[in-house]
Amino acid sequence: MKAAIIGGKLQGVEAAYLAGKAGWDVTVIDRAPHAPASGLCHRFIHTDITTRTDLERLLQPFDLVIPALENQDALKCLQNYSRHDVLPILFDFDAYTITSSKIESDRLLAGIHIPAPVPYPDCGFPVIVKPSRGSGSKGIYVIHDLKQLKSHLATAPGEQVIQKFVDGPSYSMEIIGYPGNYCPLQVTELEMDPVFDCKRVMAPSGLSRKIIGDFEKISTVIAETLALKGLMDIEVILDNDVLRVLEIDARLPSQTPVTVHASTGINMLQFLAEQHCPPPGNVAKTDVAQRGVVYEHIRVTDNTLTVTGEHAMASAGPLRLEKDFFGADEAFTCQSENRTDWVATLIISAENRTVAWEKREAVIAGIMQFFNLSTYKDRYPINHHVDNS
Repeated sequence: MKAAIIGGKLQGVEAAYLAGKAGWDVTVIDRAPHAPASGLCHRFIHTDITTRTDLERLLQPFDLVIPALENQDALKCLQNYSRHDVLPILFDFDAYTITSSKIESDRLLAGIHIPAPVPYPDCGFPVIVKPSRGSGSKGIYVIHDLKQLKSHLATAPGEQVIQKFVDGPSYSMEIIGYPGNYCPLQVTELEMDPVFDCKRVMAPSGLSRKIIGDFEKISTVIAETLALKGLMDIEVILDNDVLRVLEIDARLPSQTPVTVHASTGINMLQFLAEQHCPPPGNVAKTDVAQRGVVYEHIRVTDNTLTVTGEHAMASAGPLRLEKDFFGADEAFTCQSENRTDWVATLIISAENRTVAWEKREAVIAGIMQFFNLSTYKDRYPINHHVDNS
């Protein structure tokens, strides 16, 4: 299988890794010459597809195309190309059009009575303010009073979503399939850095069977309402035993698919390809053993190891995949002998989550000892409480 991954940032890293695990021949295409995923593929093509007049010729050698980006112009080019039915494109453009807008997503959730944080002004302070478009933590702020809110909105670009700030553990789930036949996958737990960028993903979630069942029902209802044809990611926060949906995205996410693969062996990109390549197969959920996994981003600089949000990986340049990285099963990293400032994404697994965390502690200690680091930082959002025991 020859796969073209369009986009070489963090979603591209995810796609390149999973495509490699599936045994595919992988090409990454990106307009940035030193995209992170450019070091994780068999070949890299440096080009901007939005300026190409020969897109069909560019993609002709491949068996399938995997969009791994959120650039609207690039997606529009691919959507126009998809209308020719030349080869499968693993993307639901119609569902993504809705989920790429948090305002439209919230309207959809309200219409089908899915719990979400209470919108302002129907709630008090503090509130969380975030741009309607774009995923990740960019532009997310906690606002504590009306004066601060007015000041922020006066300069915030584009449409903003304002909701009650809910403090609680965050979880994610992917769902794959077609109307009438969906498969919710493993739930993962998310931990954030001080600016609400995801720094760590852990599996299994530790949630009760009832809460997981509720999450699966919520995800299936949303997928059916969207008439999803492919893959969607749902992020929730647990608020006094109520799952409140924070965000839905009908595209391949970063971080969680690799975690799910390490925990269950399920390669959701391969799963997705099997559903897109005709004839479509049936989506059947298979109960699988779940290993404990810690997936975590670190940055080493100035004698300090910092657990950081994934934004640090986006600007690191080409990454490579290392096995047995200071005791981690695998790692994406730019570390080298002549670099004093480097990053890594650690993929650590064990028979259960407790043992995986103990293994993670040993990995961190080993890195600090090897590089003679004196300071360790692992910060959370203010007022956030966590227990990894």
